[in-house]
Amino acid sequence: MQHTTAPASDPAAGVASQSAPWRVVAAGPASDFRFHVVFADGTQGTVDMLAFLQSAQVSGTVFEPLRGAAFFAQLRVAHGVVTWPNGADLAPDAMYDAVVERGVWVID
Repeated sequence: MQHTTAPASDPAAGVASQSAPWRVVAAGPASDFRFHVVFADGTQGTVDMLAFLQSAQVSGTVFEPLRGAAFFAQLRVAHGVVTWPNGADLAPDAMYDAVVERGVWVID
């Protein structure tokens, strides 16, 4: 059986190891429906969801269960995205842009 390898000049050879800077690598809950986030390029900041979760627009959506502090605290990072067990997630690129600009993303 013959083994093949990608030639050193293959531009696709290193694609899997590269990561977009806005990919989330870590996140952890803080108080008052906020969480700390760390991105692939080392950028760190805070996401504040309090105003959003208190708004009427959340009623009946996938985000409604996040109004419970215990459920909100179940956030995790999956494939570079902050998610919750019910499938709610947040756009990491928008989160990154706001954190780079202001250090915090306030969702309202």
